[in-house]
Amino acid sequence: MIDYPAWKALAATIAPPTGHHIDGDLHSGGGLFPVISPRDGTVLAEVADAGATEVELAVQAARRAFDHGPWPRLPASERGEILLRLADLVQRHRAELALLISLEMGKPISDSYGIELRAVINTLRYYGHLADKLMDEAPQTPPDALALVTREPVGVVAAIVPWNFPLTLGTWKVAAALATGCTVVLKPSDQTPLSALRLGQLASEAGLPPGVFNVVAARGRTAGTALGGHPDVDVLAFTGSTEVGRNYLHYAADSNLKRVWLELGGKSPNIVLPDAPDLDQAAATAAWGIFFNSGEMCTAPSRLLVHASVAERVVDAVVRRARALRVGDPLDPATEMGPIATARQLASVKDHIASGLQEGARLRTGGRGIDGLYLEPTVFDQVSPGMRICQEEIFGPVLSVLTFDTVEEAIALANDSVYGLAAGLWTADLATAHRVSRRLKAGTVWVNCYEEGGLNVPFGGFKQSGNGRDKSLHALEKFTELKTTWIQL
Repeated sequence: MIDYPAWKALAATIAPPTGHHIDGDLHSGGGLFPVISPRDGTVLAEVADAGATEVELAVQAARRAFDHGPWPRLPASERGEILLRLADLVQRHRAELALLISLEMGKPISDSYGIELRAVINTLRYYGHLADKLMDEAPQTPPDALALVTREPVGVVAAIVPWNFPLTLGTWKVAAALATGCTVVLKPSDQTPLSALRLGQLASEAGLPPGVFNVVAARGRTAGTALGGHPDVDVLAFTGSTEVGRNYLHYAADSNLKRVWLELGGKSPNIVLPDAPDLDQAAATAAWGIFFNSGEMCTAPSRLLVHASVAERVVDAVVRRARALRVGDPLDPATEMGPIATARQLASVKDHIASGLQEGARLRTGGRGIDGLYLEPTVFDQVSPGMRICQEEIFGPVLSVLTFDTVEEAIALANDSVYGLAAGLWTADLATAHRVSRRLKAGTVWVNCYEEGGLNVPFGGFKQSGNGRDKSLHALEKFTELKTTWIQL
């Protein structure tokens, strides 16, 4: 791993891409907007700002590449080989891409390099190897007929992703779509366009034909709205807030009824029962989970539900870990928590902290801003279910602790949310683990762990946390159509 002085030296020399990646080439159309690093408030670059014109160019490039280009017609094994070459290129440029992410959104470099880029490389390799493993069907028919069920690429995919995991969430969608033969227009957040634009350049270097993978940078909602309502976009895959997800459903209804797949917010419960196999490990994982990535995760275990008989021990351990957490420069490999990504997000987090105090929750630690966009890890206990900090997604390093006396009460508290993305459960009893997990309204339930799993398991939510699934074979269902061909013999 590169040391702190070396990362800072590399940051001083890096020259990020600043133009859109459209039809396999650089495009500088539109105005300009600054990308400001939350690390220290410096302007990293002035980036081309896509409007309706640039979105049109990108969509039409993807449309041509799908309707007339080689990509959907290549043998699936060749598509897979190109994705594997892209994975190798990302590995070769791993330090550069990790640095761009840390500079853009403040993720500690040890996490950008060791966690996010590892996930990106593994995702590209997974779908590269999977591309030629899909099976069509030949259902049983009468002797005088033959039926074929084929899985065909749906067409042009618009992928719109947020800033908290800019390349991980992007490649979850892009790699799966490309593996099936679709073409893609990726719109990253205006906070994190640099890493995505660099990925577009590497994709062309890996051999993706022009127009197959396009990246447009944009500030505000103009580009996203244009993609949502575009009649030549066949599928829109979005990760972000529930509010914006609703807008994309409206855009689809008002345009071509494109399929809209949504991975939205969360307010994930983390339940600690008194028979947890290791209460210290449960507390350590609870603290890690809420403060990892500065709490800017849709799956963050932001509601810690602890049995009253062990609450004092568990919460005290979480508070000790929060106070010991190293907050600092994301380019320092020793940093455990960097800044909040934007001034707007920091203001929102501080507003939730103020509401917790006003509503009577007890502040156990943290709650104060440090210099710039840095914030102390924050823990509230004596939280009641109706408080804002218990119901609203904060998207910051703020933990709400509630206590319960029975398993039934824990389940009711856990499900008392409009969201249903993830949940955690700590118990040594196998029957309890099965029974409680099945009753939790969440797309993923982690038992005696948190944020674990592989690419071969699906990820997505229930309720207002969205629909559809990323990762695994199931992600391909979003980007393919089933066609029945009945042949009378």
